[in-house]
Amino acid sequence: MGFFKIFRRKKDKINKYQASLHKQRESLGSLTKVLENSKTITEDLYAEIEEILIMADMGVEMTLKFIATLKEVQELKKITDPLLLKEIIVDEMFNLYLEGEIVDTNINYQKEELNVYFFVGVNGTGKTTSIAKLASQLKKDNKVLLIAADTFRAGAIEQLRLWGDRAGVDVFFKSQGVDPSSVIYDGLLKAKKDNYNCVLIDTAGRLHNKKHLMNELNKMYRVTEKVTGKKPQEIFLVIDATTGQNGIKQAQVFQEATNVSSVILTKLDGSSKGGIVLAIKNLYQIPIKYVGVGEKITDLLVFDIEDYIYGLFSDFFSEEN
Repeated sequence: MGFFKIFRRKKDKINKYQASLHKQRESLGSLTKVLENSKTITEDLYAEIEEILIMADMGVEMTLKFIATLKEVQELKKITDPLLLKEIIVDEMFNLYLEGEIVDTNINYQKEELNVYFFVGVNGTGKTTSIAKLASQLKKDNKVLLIAADTFRAGAIEQLRLWGDRAGVDVFFKSQGVDPSSVIYDGLLKAKKDNYNCVLIDTAGRLHNKKHLMNELNKMYRVTEKVTGKKPQEIFLVIDATTGQNGIKQAQVFQEATNVSSVILTKLDGSSKGGIVLAIKNLYQIPIKYVGVGEKITDLLVFDIEDYIYGLFSDFFSEEN
């Protein structure tokens, strides 16, 4: 059974995840109108679909790849009714994300060991709040420590302390201006001494074209390996979903400089650009593991590609369609 038919069974499932996609759904809603207003499948129709996907920040490269696949399947199945393209669009969107693989959205975690998670990205993406939200989830089964290694931005330490209080977890910090690697070194020593098993590290917002800041990040990773004897469990790149193509460029540069392991996509509820999820995974092979869908401490959700695609194209599954 194709994914489209499976998703039809979900049409009554309205949850927080899908509700957060209303802006993205609106930006892709014109797909339904285009298909319904077309009598035959033509090159002009494909051009309209292509434009809609590019405007949704799926990226030119991925959009062209997707359109080529769409045409191939349509010709293979000898489909002539434009409305029947809905099923192919959903199925191939899903296939394009998975690429025949099982995508693991579980956080990299080792029981009874010290797990260290770094959070990197440019200023204003929501790193600090994402840390607190994830810490709130992890504390249910773990002893969690936050390390305030953003010693550059005024107010960053106080912000993390505030969010640490909200999450109900401890925060290790020093004064502003201190070498962040030394903060991490001492924080990890405390974590080992006091038997914390999950450490989440906040870092300064970095312009992704500043080489010395990227070098500083790599120094932090070396310090972590020196203290713990292993590399960080995860390096989360936090991206603001509303930044569109700029967010995709950030993924590329940070991946090249710091070996990002996973992405946290924030402000998903405020973005009208649904294609960024597919573009990041397809271009750079970085899985999205969490999405931020609001301001509350509970508004960080494990990324689910099925719910995501269903949320984007739920208009396809109405009874009249």
